[in-house]
Formats: sequence, structure tokens, C-alpha cells
Amino acid sequence: MTTTLDRTAPRDLAAELPARLSLTPKTMLAGRLDGAWWPRSRDLEAELPPLAAALEESWGRVTRVTVNPARWPVVPHTVAVDGRVMHVGWFTEQDPDKLILLSYTVGRWDLLVIPPETEPAAAARLMAAAAVPGSALTAGVLMANEAAIGRGVRDAQRQEAGWEGEGGACMSPFGSPMVRSGLPLPGNGRR
Repeated sequence: MTTTLDRTAPRDLAAELPARLSLTPKTMLAGRLDGAWWPRSRDLEAELPPLAAALEESWGRVTRVTVNPARWPVVPHTVAVDGRVMHVGWFTEQDPDKLILLSYTVGRWDLLVIPPETEPAAAARLMAAAAVPGSALTAGVLMANEAAIGRGVRDAQRQEAGWEGEGGACMSPFGSPMVRSGLPLPGNGRR
């Protein structure tokens, strides 16, 4: 898959919009993830400043971020955030669906990264699942589960469309339409 960045689009738009986040409530239960982030694009320079700003009050100043370059077409070494520099690193060994945030004062947080092109219903399910306290599910497992759910939803929609396209015809257990005249119903001449 090839992704290109539109460098002509105004980056100020991303800075004006708040980061779409779902964070795990503070509890004694430690899980694999600390929440989820749903960026609006794959442009780290545009997306990281609103994320850092949203987390600064509750988590402290984010000084370093790591990503897997498989999901990001350009990984800058640094990103300017409110007049300071945030360092960005990449590791191919890191889960491609996870972002790691580091702070000198508070520690480390792992966020599920929901792809920008994700449908809102799927993103809502992922954001809720990633914010469950004490969950042992990894970012990769959550994304695989959502892919399976998405396939199930699409299959159900196809089946419903087929039902509607056939006029709501009765189906045999083998998947073929049954002839309505063959059904013994009152008023169709059969007894």
C-alpha cells in the first residue's frame, strides 16, 4: 500500500481540531494499553502536537514518541510542540498499531493507533476496547478482532441486501430460494 501526504493541505486545520482520544481510567489494574488515539491523517508532524497538548494536563509533558514506520509514510526526527521539540523515533519491532509516549516526569504510555480511514462505528468500538482497565489485549489483537467484526458486519449487510433483492424470499437451509407457491398456506389452493 502506498500512502502520499498532501503537503498543500493546511496543517493548521489539524492543530485546531482536538485529538480524538480514549484513555484508560486511573485504577490499580495495569493493562497492555493506556487507551487509544484516532488521528485524522498519517502526517505525524500535523497530528502529534494536538495529541501532546491533549495529554499534557493529565499526563505531563510528552518528550518522546516511538512508532512503527509501517503505518507512517514519513517519520520526522523531531516535531515542534508549543515552542519546544518532541523527539520521534521508530522501531520496526514495535507493534505497528501502537504508539509509545514517554515523559521524563511521569513515565510511559502505550496507545492503540486507530487508522485515520477507519469507519466511526469501528473506531468507537476500538476506542472503548483499548480503554478497558487491566485488559490483556494488545494493539494487534484489538485490530485483528475489529477486522473480524468488520467482516461479520459486511457479510450480514450482504445477506440482508440479498434478502431484500429477492423480495424477502424464503430460503432453504441450503441457501437456495424456496418457491412460495410450494408452501402450504391458507388461500393458495392447497389443503
